Amino acid sequence: QKLSECEFVCDVDGIYDSENKRFDHHQLEYDGVLSSAGMIWQYLLDEKIIDASLYDYVNRAVIIGIDAHDNGRVLQQEGVCTLSHVIAGFVPIEYDAKEEERTAAFFVALDFAFEFFQRLLNRYAYIEACGDKVAAAMVPNEKVLIFDEALPWQEKFFDLGGEKHPALFLIMPTGVHWKLRGIPPNRENKMGVRIPLPKEWAGLRGAELQKVTGIPGAIFCHKGRFISIWETKEDAQKALDIILKRRGESS
Repeated sequence: QKLSECEFVCDVDGIYDSENKRFDHHQLEYDGVLSSAGMIWQYLLDEKIIDASLYDYVNRAVIIGIDAHDNGRVLQQEGVCTLSHVIAGFVPIEYDAKEEERTAAFFVALDFAFEFFQRLLNRYAYIEACGDKVAAAMVPNEKVLIFDEALPWQEKFFDLGGEKHPALFLIMPTGVHWKLRGIPPNRENKMGVRIPLPKEWAGLRGAELQKVTGIPGAIFCHKGRFISIWETKEDAQKALDIILKRRGESS
């Protein structure tokens, strides 16, 4: 049997035995939440091939979803396309496709998956490299995080105890402009904010937003009231001051 010649056996053979590098989840004896993807990712952690920080990042980003999809623990939601769906899209369309066609499609999918995970690892490395800058912005322990360059901040912010940090807003460059963004309450609710932008700003652009705020550099406020765009850093700071003044606070 060819499987006996393999160092790693994944998603087939009905055995989960990480010591012998067998990673299947289809057998009746296994009732855990991992698919073969999660089993292998756990193995890499246990063998210290990856560290806990990288494990958590990739696990949250994609592995948990793959496991849930593969084990049937999530319902198919109309209009939602996951990584699992994308990979499945490489399967030949015709059900009676020849073995050579299936093999060729597998390697195309493999190349795509490799590139995807390589970019994910590169993104993780970039986030980690920016960690000291995020930590420094948190030190003043104030109601706003201010960055003079665009960088990934959310992951490290919450890694460093951001859920208990008093910051309500963030000011950061975005292209040639600046953004004033509400900070999420926690890692799990990334689209939420601790304090929304003023209701009367919602959805306004240009002259309309300039009129209601009194700030000539006002450009746009999202109707969801979680982010706004301003011409300069000073404009974003003025907008923040308006919000905090209404709350009887200062930055």
